Amino acid sequence: MRRTSAAFLLAVAIAVAAPLAALTPPLRLPPASPKASVSQTVGMTEITVRYSRPAVKGRKVWGQLVPFGEVWRTGADENTTIQFSTPVTVGGKSLPAGIYGLHTIPGEKEWTVILSTQASAWGSYSYDEKEDAVRLTAVPRAGDLVDRLQFTLEDPTDRSVSVTLAWEKIRVAFPVTVDTSAVVLASLKEQLRGLPRFSWQGWNQAAAWCLKNDTALDQGIEWADRSLKMNKNFTNQMTKAGLLEKKGDPKGAADLRQAALSKATEPELNQYGYQLLGEKKTDEAIKLFERNTKEHPGSWNTWDSLAEAWAAAGNKKNAVLNYEKALSMTEDEEQKKRIRKELEKLK
Repeated sequence: MRRTSAAFLLAVAIAVAAPLAALTPPLRLPPASPKASVSQTVGMTEITVRYSRPAVKGRKVWGQLVPFGEVWRTGADENTTIQFSTPVTVGGKSLPAGIYGLHTIPGEKEWTVILSTQASAWGSYSYDEKEDAVRLTAVPRAGDLVDRLQFTLEDPTDRSVSVTLAWEKIRVAFPVTVDTSAVVLASLKEQLRGLPRFSWQGWNQAAAWCLKNDTALDQGIEWADRSLKMNKNFTNQMTKAGLLEKKGDPKGAADLRQAALSKATEPELNQYGYQLLGEKKTDEAIKLFERNTKEHPGSWNTWDSLAEAWAAAGNKKNAVLNYEKALSMTEDEEQKKRIRKELEKLK
């Protein structure tokens, strides 16, 4: 029998190994620039930045690793993206909800920030200025050393947030603003086309939001009327009364409020009393809590609330008298402990 040559065996091994190698997935290893994301809710708007985080690794970053005057992916690997769940304003321009590629042009004294309608590019190699959604300028400032590039969403309010990049010893930020009132109104209208439209509570919640935020008062009154037609009660009558008052109809507001209070339960009177306290209408709150003690003298809670109102008015004597009354009536040990603490503060 002839011996098989070494060359033949090698050829066979290569022929077998080649398709196997093609079928074998690559091993997972730590990436040089790990992926990261950061999110922040502004009002009802979700803002998310997704990016990869290169490290300094002792290199000179600005002007060398990242050249000045050239479009940069603002991260590593795929271009960084920023996503908005609702319309926003960036650089004075309104942008629809969506995902945008986030590029920058770094400079020694000024950066250009670019949001591109193309959000799935690898780096900035295929960047096209014609696809810009908005451009704005930002001023870099010095900061502490940050080895891996980092995005944060800082100083959030109900209407804005600052998108901030920090890498090496440079920080660059730009604001994103949201018309939260418009976003909420649009959301409420959409929600009221679903199951909430079949209950008085849904319409009243929408109307109460308009009242609390002093926004779209006519729309709020329309929603309050829908609630009242389904179930006229203390809550929605008080909501509409507040809306009428803000609309400049004090008589209509007073009449509706009186009608609501005439049939109010103990908890409803108590709730309205605390609302008055929150509005710094302490004298009105005291009168309401006093009425509640007369109508419900056997409830320790009415005396406790009246005591709190007197304390808010600075009348320690009356506050102590009513707290002691509440303490003598309640059997709840936790409430007794709390009331004793309030008495200690007053004495």
